Amino acid sequence: MWGSSLTTGEFAAIRSAGFEPVGQVFGAAVYAAGSASVSSCGGPFAPLVQAMYQARHTALDRMTTECAQLGGHGVVGVRLSRGSFPLGGLEFTAIGTAVRAPGAADGRREPFTSDLSGQDFAKLIMTGWVPAGLALGISIGSRHDDRTTVRQARWGSGNAEVVGWTELVMQSRRDARLQLESDVKRLGAEGVVIAGMQLRVSQRDCPVTVGRRDHIVEATLIGTAIVGFSGTGQHHLGPALTVMPLGSLGDHANRATGQPGRLTPGAGTSPVPRFTSIFEALEVTWRI
Repeated sequence: MWGSSLTTGEFAAIRSAGFEPVGQVFGAAVYAAGSASVSSCGGPFAPLVQAMYQARHTALDRMTTECAQLGGHGVVGVRLSRGSFPLGGLEFTAIGTAVRAPGAADGRREPFTSDLSGQDFAKLIMTGWVPAGLALGISIGSRHDDRTTVRQARWGSGNAEVVGWTELVMQSRRDARLQLESDVKRLGAEGVVIAGMQLRVSQRDCPVTVGRRDHIVEATLIGTAIVGFSGTGQHHLGPALTVMPLGSLGDHANRATGQPGRLTPGAGTSPVPRFTSIFEALEVTWRI
């Protein structure tokens, strides 16, 4: 008996892509991530960002360990969450549904992870792509309230842009995107499907200047890094067309290429896949 967090539509979509659920998997980590209280205006926030990465990866690693114990090849529908822990600190959790391709060999590496829904995961597989893993981009930035910011944010200043806050948000998002791209490269993937971006904004009293405040922005990008497994850099947009020659194989080879024993696809045919089954596609993620 197995359980999952899939909807009926997701279950049907995953089965249509050649996978089946093997169970719900979970991972958690509690961190005393309170080092944001620095004694100077601004950062550095690098130690806190590193703690955020480590906490999420720890939760993901524990989730994939459960997946491997169930004999799964990957986890779909992963949901990452963060919240306050009653005893103090922050709790990071990862939950998803472990899936397996029946008949495929056991993976030589850790299972893949994806935050895509069951339907989107099936579309990904059917169009020639496989998940390589979850990619994260985290950035924390702060800005001290200078005179210009205070003047622009003051009540009665009119409908005007607060330039300092805009720059803080833009820079935090830009840094998070760069971190995400670095994580995609670490996974050896070709691209990333971004599910969404979280933006948390807070403020604190400046520890240096009395009466001033620091504004802190935390940007988090989460997406599924993907690898293509179709040949010639192209991917199927539909089912492959099977053509059976009526004559001998050698005759059709000579007619198509002028060389015996060699076949080439004719004009207008679908791209030839590099792999013939999802089992071989899974080997892509295990080699990463």
